Amino acid sequence: MKANRDNQARFNLRSTRFNLRSARALPLVCVFGIMPLLFGACGSGGNENANNANGGAGAAAAEARPVEVETAQAIGREIPLFLQATGSLTSDEEAQIAPQVSGQIVATFVDVGAFVRQGQPIARIDDRDARLRLEQARAAETQAQSGVRQAQVRLGLGSGGRFDAANIPEVRAARAALESSEAAARLAEANARRFANLVETGDVARSQYDQFRTQAETARAQVNNARQQLEAVQNAARGNNEAISAAQAAVESARSQVGLAQKAVDDTNIRAPFAGYISQRPTARGEYVTPASIIATVVRTNPVKLLLQVPESEARRIAVGMSVSANVSAYPDRQFAGRVSAINPVLDPVSRALSVEALLENPDNVLKSGMFATARVVQPGGAEGVFVPRAAVTANQNTNASTVYVVESVEGEGDVARLRVIQRGEEEDGQVRVVSGVQANERVVVGDTSELYDGARVVVRR
Repeated sequence: MKANRDNQARFNLRSTRFNLRSARALPLVCVFGIMPLLFGACGSGGNENANNANGGAGAAAAEARPVEVETAQAIGREIPLFLQATGSLTSDEEAQIAPQVSGQIVATFVDVGAFVRQGQPIARIDDRDARLRLEQARAAETQAQSGVRQAQVRLGLGSGGRFDAANIPEVRAARAALESSEAAARLAEANARRFANLVETGDVARSQYDQFRTQAETARAQVNNARQQLEAVQNAARGNNEAISAAQAAVESARSQVGLAQKAVDDTNIRAPFAGYISQRPTARGEYVTPASIIATVVRTNPVKLLLQVPESEARRIAVGMSVSANVSAYPDRQFAGRVSAINPVLDPVSRALSVEALLENPDNVLKSGMFATARVVQPGGAEGVFVPRAAVTANQNTNASTVYVVESVEGEGDVARLRVIQRGEEEDGQVRVVSGVQANERVVVGDTSELYDGARVVVRR
């Protein structure tokens, strides 16, 4: 009895192992069973099995339930034409700030990344020597002004008085002496003429006439002497006036020296030439710098400059003032607007590309110098574009292709899903532009397409 039970257990174990081997071999049996059907290697019995299999598959397909889908209509609308180009961002202005005087840096006021306004101090150089030279120049100016006042006093002029030689006291005295001499000469000449007439009539002796004639000649000599003295005094006054001019020139020279000394003091404060951000500050407090040293670098980032490379064949489509829309990988959902600001008149001899500059608005400073950007330059006119919802487009990461399912009405079969490979364009507001593959007003499947295949029967969800 016990032996019978052992034999039965061994039989059951062998049966179980056989069943497992059969299950593992089943896929191979199926494959080798289907191959004759595909290649027609079997006889009439094989053909009958194939026909039965095809008939069964057709019946299964005929009896397959339609897939319930949701559709949306492809919309056709006019879109602006644009030229697409790539390039990199750079700052609109960049300045490497160097001091105008040599000295030791005693203070720094900004660091990398700080925003500075035009004229804001960035660093300061020791200004003690410059201030001493300024005080020296101011003292020289005061001394020169004193020299002007002394020259004016010698001429009898007040501060800012106008020179007139007739008003100088020495000139007035010399002129009075001249006038007195001329009056005495006129009297002596009149007496000489009167006694000359009396000599001819014999009323007076000739000796008296000779006395009055000598007095007239002496008076004329005195007049000449007084005239020469007047001219000498006038020349001296004019010389003193030139001394005033020389003293005033000395004052102007001293003032220019004061200006230079003041500028040297001002130059010890290194300021930003325009509003922007500090991108570099290679120097620190305690360093000795010269006009060849770079204290800091300031960049202007609003607007930011976009340098585009346009193919030679598209050069005729670019003009200054055209609207530009750009995007960067750091902000894929944002479009940055701007305009073409400059076009290089010479093509790059190596790449045969045209360099184009565009200015983009960057008020929040999110665009950084060095970023790579893709831009669209809007062209005049427009074109017809077809748009479908983003949910209708399926992207295949392996083939880098995009597909959609279009619902077509087939006579006798109803609605059928057709797989289309599309050329994808830009995306905006949840809509994807289809460059090719879908026509306007066609119905596309949106949502889950995992149960669909090309030719699948569908029913549109209401």
